[in-house]
Amino acid sequence: MAITKLANNIIDVYSWPTPNGHKVHIMLEECGYKLGKDWLAHPIDIGAGDQFNAEFLKISPNNKIPAISDPVGPDGKPIQIFESGAILLYLASKTGKFLPKSTRAKYEVLQWLMFQMGGLGPMLGQNHHFRLYAPEKIEYAINRYTNEAKRLYSVIDHQLKDHPYITGKTYSIADIAIFPWTRNWKNQGIDINDYPHFKRWFEMISERPAVKRGVEVLTALRKPLHDAKAREQLFGSTQYQKRK
Repeated sequence: MAITKLANNIIDVYSWPTPNGHKVHIMLEECGYKLGKDWLAHPIDIGAGDQFNAEFLKISPNNKIPAISDPVGPDGKPIQIFESGAILLYLASKTGKFLPKSTRAKYEVLQWLMFQMGGLGPMLGQNHHFRLYAPEKIEYAINRYTNEAKRLYSVIDHQLKDHPYITGKTYSIADIAIFPWTRNWKNQGIDINDYPHFKRWFEMISERPAVKRGVEVLTALRKPLHDAKAREQLFGSTQYQKRK
């Protein structure tokens, strides 16, 4: 994998079609950036081990996607950012969109962004692993993370009971962060009809044009994780090797 930088104002996004990748793809499209014109998606094939490439590690030292490189940072100089939540905050600050200006409303959004980053994402990630990818079916782990997924969906459903969006009347980075992680609710052992307020929100977000565009980015490149090499790159000892 070679990382090619373009000498212009285009934001380079190093990503893969995962929930965290799609968060950034959606955010860029929602902010009015157009794929191929204002930003480029550079595939980091995590099944092939691209995330361990030295060039990518300079941008994302935790060897995780997504990461971005913006040639026009806050001071007019290039900036590189990893961690999807940090990227959402950066783009919200850069564009003035999807993060309220008032202190109270801002923190109401940020707490739900932290909910996704610290709870929903990691727990649903473990749910996916033990339900779909683990080499052996461990009943305790499957039950543990399926039950936790149901609890988290209940939290979201309750929050949406009196709100059209996660934090109220306004679409925000909280919605953008949470939505991609819930797209695979069937594989997570969830019956969407058990969560009517979530279902209403999910169907509404799914119809947003920018969301539709965002979730298609790089999707054609994704392959099922059936081969041993891909599983090793994602879950094996390569993850734990000491960096030089």
